[in-house]
Amino acid sequence: MTLSAPPPQSSPEAFRPETVHRRLIEQAPLRLGFHEGSDFSTWSTAVRHKLRELLRMPHDHTDLAIRLGETRDFGDHTRSRLVFTAEPGADVPCWLLQPKNITGPLPVMVCLQGHTTGMHISLGETRFEDDSKFFGGDRDFGLQAVRWGYAALVMEMRAFGERCDDRAAGCRNTGSLPRNDDNRTCKHAAMTALLLGRTLLGERVFDLSRVCDVIERIDGLDARRVYCLGQSGGGTVVWHAAAVEPRIAGIIAASCFCTIAASFASIDHCTDNYLPDMLQWLELADIAGAIAPRPVVVAMGRKDPLFPLAGVEVAFERVRQIYRAAGAEDAAKLVLGPEGHRFYADLAWPAFVSLTGGAVSPGPVAGRHE
Repeated sequence: MTLSAPPPQSSPEAFRPETVHRRLIEQAPLRLGFHEGSDFSTWSTAVRHKLRELLRMPHDHTDLAIRLGETRDFGDHTRSRLVFTAEPGADVPCWLLQPKNITGPLPVMVCLQGHTTGMHISLGETRFEDDSKFFGGDRDFGLQAVRWGYAALVMEMRAFGERCDDRAAGCRNTGSLPRNDDNRTCKHAAMTALLLGRTLLGERVFDLSRVCDVIERIDGLDARRVYCLGQSGGGTVVWHAAAVEPRIAGIIAASCFCTIAASFASIDHCTDNYLPDMLQWLELADIAGAIAPRPVVVAMGRKDPLFPLAGVEVAFERVRQIYRAAGAEDAAKLVLGPEGHRFYADLAWPAFVSLTGGAVSPGPVAGRHE
């Protein structure tokens, strides 16, 4: 071959990986995307089955080996340490909070933190130097739940908090990163799960499904009213879990919702949010087809840099269409807070109670950290 002069030219745009990815996203087949006029029941079932396949969840339903610790009094509620085994080698630490002076069986709100330093944030507790920065975003979910009359089961997710990566220092180069940086927490676990034909998101959804098994075995809890509240990464888990676990009676999913093109495919996100092959089959909003007609509150911030508002509104309009097709148009609500990537308790809880009837007549959501 004869070399030419001057050198061959090409557009810099064609050197960038996102150029071809953007084209493929625009052309994504979305084979199970929602279409008006489809038979809803058939489509919903197909979405649920395909999502289970994409999540690549564990299958080993080992004995739960539930360990429930001593109950302690915390004024307006009692608190017990709870540990169970989700699958061999995977113990799940939790806290069970129960409001006092309310007769059971109590509805349960399972509370999942996002990318904080752990589930202790749901308890309003600090354990690490930077924990105080998380409190301004209404993230003490467990305390909020008991004050609205729910038992709160606060669960630690894989790769966060007490379940963090504990490999030897020589296996990592992350010691200088913040404790909750995704390169220090979820990235290695997420990538290793892919090597094993799993996803970290699927493992977390599996743990949440096993929480439903646990609740069925604890006296005083109403297994027919198991709800979930998750924010950010916790919201992502809740959104997917409600689609594949019919025992979840309703959800609050916060700081986790948008079109994929406007969010995950354009803006840096944690590795644990990605499902291989997802856009071959469905968009994030299409997952609502496997949740409907159960009540859903999506709580987002107007200025959330990870989930642009325009993409949120487009995606939620699709959810409205799906719920309308399910005959439950009023069972899905979008609430928008004025700020960024945080929870909005004053908006989300009243919206959820209006859909579900609530647990008891609540007082104000007290004890929040402003």
